[in-house]
Amino acid sequence: MSDHITHARRDDRPEESRRVHLRRTFDEEAELYDRARPAYPPELYDDLAELAGAGPGSRVLEVGCGTGQATVPLARRGCRVTAVEAGPSMAALARRNLAGAGTVQVVTAEFENWPLPDEPFDAVVSATAFHWIDPAVRVTKAADALRPGGALAVVRTQHVRGGTEQFFVEVQRCYERFDPATPPGLRLPAAADVDGSDHAQEVARSGRFGPTAFRRYEQDLTYTTAEYLELLRTYSGHRALPPAARTGLLECIAALVEQRYGGRVTKRQLIELGVSRRR
Repeated sequence: MSDHITHARRDDRPEESRRVHLRRTFDEEAELYDRARPAYPPELYDDLAELAGAGPGSRVLEVGCGTGQATVPLARRGCRVTAVEAGPSMAALARRNLAGAGTVQVVTAEFENWPLPDEPFDAVVSATAFHWIDPAVRVTKAADALRPGGALAVVRTQHVRGGTEQFFVEVQRCYERFDPATPPGLRLPAAADVDGSDHAQEVARSGRFGPTAFRRYEQDLTYTTAEYLELLRTYSGHRALPPAARTGLLECIAALVEQRYGGRVTKRQLIELGVSRRR
């Protein structure tokens, strides 16, 4: 594998020194997160049933359920879900969204400190949340939660090249101006250049799982200016900026979308599912 593929920048590698702080920012705007974050493609749930056994009657532990974007489809497909969410506002909204959806319990707790129940699970699922869990704990505790042969299923998302490509080139000027952590000349990777092997290697190092199987999906999502700004306000990096810098950044982006792109942009997203079976 070539170096430019191996080192393609990922969206889901928070600096360890900032991981806990950034994770807590999501709970500040649970309603906005619930409204703005996109749903996962239906074929993801078909693959979760096929590869991870997350189907009717299966016992599923969901780590970091947020407001229930993945929990609701899992419950409606007949999974018996225990969902653990650290943010109290997120957890409350998840309970509201899951009313009548099936057999679901939402627990407000940090996964790292939550005592595992005696009965093991058939699958542990984490959708765009596993990278926020302490890396010293997440894989081994997931293994402890599973029955032998049970599956760890981790969903990761990545913004990749595509959609309104020139907008995402030009918008870097806004980021370079208002966010000093932005690398100069940053460009989005192509989906084919996004390497998922770091997750497979982390799981393998635990010695608790067999090989990781991957499935990938791409989707193009079109946003009006207002919708795109709402989405950006749910991202931890944007939320963590000083208020004046965040306001300036969002105003710069809004002006670019309105003046150069007719008030609409399309963002391409790569969704990656990795499934590993417990030994």
